[in-house]
Amino acid sequence: MAYAALSSLIYTLEQLMKPNQSLVCRSCTQHMESIYQNLSAMQVFLEDTTKETKDVETLKVIEKRIRDVIYKAEDRIDSSLRSIILADREDKRQKACISFYEELLKVEQQVYFLNKELMLIEFNNHGSKSAELATMSSSLEKSTIEENTIVGMEDDFNTILDRLTAQTKKLTVIPIFGMGGIGKTTLARKVYDNSYIRSRFDKHAWVTVSEKYNERQMLLEVVSSITGSNQEMSNDRLMEIVYRGLKGRRFLIVIDDIWSTKAWDQMQRIFPNDDNNKSRILLTTRLKYVADYVSCPDFPPHCKSFLNLDDSWNLFTEKLFKRDPCPLLLEETGKHIVQQCRGLPLSVVVVAGLLGKMDPTYDNWKKVEENLNSFFGTVSEQCQSILSLSYNYLPQYLKACFLYVGGFPEDRKIDVSNLIRLWIAEQFIRERSNKRLEMVAKEYLEELIDRSLILVGIRKANGRMRTCKIHGLLRQLCLREAHTENVLHVTNRNVPVSSKDDPTSVTRTFISKQSISSDFPKRIGSIVSQFKLLKVLEVLSIDYDFSFVIPQLVHLRYVAARIMMALSLAKLRNLQTIILQRIFKLRKNRQS
Repeated sequence: MAYAALSSLIYTLEQLMKPNQSLVCRSCTQHMESIYQNLSAMQVFLEDTTKETKDVETLKVIEKRIRDVIYKAEDRIDSSLRSIILADREDKRQKACISFYEELLKVEQQVYFLNKELMLIEFNNHGSKSAELATMSSSLEKSTIEENTIVGMEDDFNTILDRLTAQTKKLTVIPIFGMGGIGKTTLARKVYDNSYIRSRFDKHAWVTVSEKYNERQMLLEVVSSITGSNQEMSNDRLMEIVYRGLKGRRFLIVIDDIWSTKAWDQMQRIFPNDDNNKSRILLTTRLKYVADYVSCPDFPPHCKSFLNLDDSWNLFTEKLFKRDPCPLLLEETGKHIVQQCRGLPLSVVVVAGLLGKMDPTYDNWKKVEENLNSFFGTVSEQCQSILSLSYNYLPQYLKACFLYVGGFPEDRKIDVSNLIRLWIAEQFIRERSNKRLEMVAKEYLEELIDRSLILVGIRKANGRMRTCKIHGLLRQLCLREAHTENVLHVTNRNVPVSSKDDPTSVTRTFISKQSISSDFPKRIGSIVSQFKLLKVLEVLSIDYDFSFVIPQLVHLRYVAARIMMALSLAKLRNLQTIILQRIFKLRKNRQS
């Protein structure tokens, strides 16, 4: 969210530096330009470091440092601007302008020193911690799901089997993609270990790539599988051994958990592209665009789907009771618990493991059923090391968009148009190739879908997305990361605010997506009016007249609320989206 914080402040400065603006005096321009340049440099720094560094822990510390400084800087500027906008006399306006200038100088100094501080940072690019985490997570995923079972994967297994044994003579790449924990590696392993499949190939090798691609490690794994030796030699020598060992032979290579097209470009050079020996490469990835990139025209990527309830239940009982049936007394309660896994094999297996630690009695399972939120909080914790890799690998511009989805109620279809308007209002969307921001936002959403983080809900007749959704465990990941970064807090009334300590001073977004109890609207007006720097207000679910509240929230970019009387929007200079219900008369007297 450090990147998003920078984007928001950059947008504010861009509006203030426009030639026709009349809000602040010209003497401020030079200082605003200085701040703008430093903020832009920080954005580039974050983009580059995210791509290049392996030191995830240091990067998180840096992001927190940037976030804290920029949030405070934005508070200073927005608070001063609010005083200027609401000033009803010239003397008050002059006083507010002086205050703004003084705050601007403080912000300029803070941002300058922060940028200077960033330039001195050195990363541990050996990436020992992050690489170790990726390896541990990958191993955990395999050991958690694998254990010789393909429950619910029979159709997937047969599809991959057919592709591996197809009559195509040329080297063929068969990609499997899907979200973390869905069973891609398990499926690939069952195919790879199948005796019929192994008998059809002369050479076999299994290579685990993981998030941080290590060319040498990959070469050593292939050489070890092909020749049985693991001697110390140069990478060029290893490549030569692999190429010669596979040349003229029918081979099956499994490349598990690949994260980038660049890694594939480097890897494919070592595999002989013989046209007549029916060699195959089976590849797993979480990223659809990687699967599309490596696939062959005759064999489109195979999407590993979620399990249905029957298959989830069969997987659960096999893990928990082995070959014994589940006691009938536990079946109804057990199925309700398993249903909450939403078809994710990783979640099903973790649930089976947790229930396996307690006596299988009706009372014990009933207690779990009655406290599903608490129980699945534990499930989520055990799955996070696997799922969080997908978040850590996101480019900076997508992280805030993904975390934002966690603020929507669980199991609720998310209206795509609404989500896009909110992203734009939050300044998460940046200009791209002269495209409209709405179009760029749709591209962002498609990227998150391609990365198996967001799921397609309902499509319109023309094929465009009407709704999207997020798996419960990924929503928990959103909430956990957002809470860690102190950028999102979801209350028991489903109202996200942006600080867990003193929300009234720093809250920028106030959203209610569910109906509120009858006593809450009586105090909602006073609550919202304290959030003086709000930029997003979505409260259509609250039966309250916001006519007097909205005009005071001068930084609003998005508002969806109920009103009972006319109101002026003259001071809402940044308003992009307005959705009002129960409108009797709307008087809009905007200043140009």
